[in-house]
Amino acid sequence: MKHIQTSLSILLLTGTLALSVATVWAQGQGSVYSVVVFPGYCHKKFPAILEETLFSSRPVLKDPGDGDIVDFYGSCDYDPLGKEEIQAQRAAYRRDRNTWNGAD
Repeated sequence: MKHIQTSLSILLLTGTLALSVATVWAQGQGSVYSVVVFPGYCHKKFPAILEETLFSSRPVLKDPGDGDIVDFYGSCDYDPLGKEEIQAQRAAYRRDRNTWNGAD
């Protein structure tokens, strides 16, 4: 029984440490939060792209304190400023703009 308790304690400590490392790493990558759900698949939260830079050649993420956060589930190597995310946010911007202007 003592062996099982020790193994569980080590497993819990390892999991907690891995979560901390993933979160600290994510903050350096522009993410507010990033956790590996299972190998290769992550839950990430990162700031949206500034609208003023969304259609430029050098998009910039908003300040996380602004509260405009993207909640993402997918590949752990997903780039918040990558081509796929830029296209998704551009499409959302156009859709929101058309809806706001009464074009729907």
